[in-house]
Amino acid sequence: MIRLRIKEVAKEKGFNQSSLAREAGIGFTTVKQLFRNERHDASLGILEKIAKAMGVSIHDLIEELPDEPEGGTQ
Repeated sequence: MIRLRIKEVAKEKGFNQSSLAREAGIGFTTVKQLFRNERHDASLGILEKIAKAMGVSIHDLIEELPDEPEGGTQ
């Protein structure tokens, strides 16, 4: 499972939703969704724009988590 770290990295770099949307050249609504939902299905193109705007690698924006077992524990 992949978790987006966009909100965390943006905060570290001094970006809010509006400034990130402007700098990356993407819609505010898209950035808002990415901040709210860390499991949002973002395209590579969007991630590239965001990474470039913040001066980081795409790898800094994602985190791989172990898959959660289906059905919970028994």
